[in-house]
Amino acid sequence: MFNVNQTFDFYDKTNLKSYNLDDKMQYQLRCLDSLDVFTRKHCENVASLVCRICEYLHCQKSFIEYCTICAYLHDIGKVFIPPEVLQKPGKLTDEEYEVMKTHTTIGYDICMKDEKLRPYAAGPIYHHEALNGTGYPKGLYKKDIPYEGQIIRVADEYDAITSKRQYKSHIDISDTLQILIDNAKPNEKVPSSDALGEMAKYAKLGKDNPIIVKALFKVVLDDIGYEIYCSQTYVDNLKKELKRFDQIDKYKEKMDKAKKEKDKQYYLEGIKMLLGYKETLENYEQIHQEYLKAYEHRKNAINKLYDEIKKIKKLKIEGA
Repeated sequence: MFNVNQTFDFYDKTNLKSYNLDDKMQYQLRCLDSLDVFTRKHCENVASLVCRICEYLHCQKSFIEYCTICAYLHDIGKVFIPPEVLQKPGKLTDEEYEVMKTHTTIGYDICMKDEKLRPYAAGPIYHHEALNGTGYPKGLYKKDIPYEGQIIRVADEYDAITSKRQYKSHIDISDTLQILIDNAKPNEKVPSSDALGEMAKYAKLGKDNPIIVKALFKVVLDDIGYEIYCSQTYVDNLKKELKRFDQIDKYKEKMDKAKKEKDKQYYLEGIKMLLGYKETLENYEQIHQEYLKAYEHRKNAINKLYDEIKKIKKLKIEGA
């Protein structure tokens, strides 16, 4: 019997197109074993998103593979962040936030001290830098932030928000995308300053690269399309089951109206042939109602996903 509450995990690796990383990269990935389960899952999510964002940015395959590994390792420094800070459910204090920020430089040091990890040190050190200079650990501006850092930042923000909100489906995901749009908006309130010089133009930028945010939107739309496909397959299967139950109802009605015992037996045998695993004449009506509820539930979800696509397509990203 189908589960009415069945959910779609849009971060499940079976649902995401990602590179099959070769043996030489397994060393880097094993480094994640020392992370707590939530941080490791986040690293995997971000890497999958980065891989697919890069494809929409038409990056070369070698860069995509490099950037994906950088993304896998971007939070490796959190292995040395105290659990009471890393796993704190509420808002961090200013002091705790300063401790949390050190995961970027710690991760960089981990990579630089290991010749096999050294090529991917950009992931840890740059993923919290912002185009307008408001990021950390160095407060770099756009011109000094490598492209891989800009890409990982967008994927990291998206996954952090969706994980915090505990999405089980893409319904209402447009609210999260709006946050990324806001982060990519230029800040026109920043005054021109001779003291800033060339940096004045960067200070007016948003935190995120709008072109990368736009690529993320395409990834999300792909995932929604896939979720609709999975849900529609589920609905199509439910339809077949509901037709079977309708046929049982017809046989049951004819059996109840039949006056001759042989006719009753005829329809009863037909019903038995139509009954599924653990279904009986006594419980099939209840099971039929559960299928009907599942069908309506999933049809409504599909309609909401189509509405979500419309909302996302109406969102505008300045500068993209």
